[in-house]
Amino acid sequence: MYLAKVYVTLKPTVNDPQGLTIKGALQTLGFSSVEAVRAGKYLEIRVNESNLDTAKDQIQEMCRKLLANPVIENYRFEMEKA
Repeated sequence: MYLAKVYVTLKPTVNDPQGLTIKGALQTLGFSSVEAVRAGKYLEIRVNESNLDTAKDQIQEMCRKLLANPVIENYRFEMEKA
């Protein structure tokens, strides 16, 4: 069994209204040194596979088909034995 830690982030050229809202809130709370915030998604997925390459292929396909929008988002993942 493997655990995939998946990070999905907006591409640098895509506007991030959620990040701007968070930045404004942080500055309102007194964190004036905050210059930028980019929001994203973090997912943990356990796959019941004995082969690392098969598990990676499955996670890759999940990201391409559902977890990330390739037009506006990038993704990366890390695998570890669970």
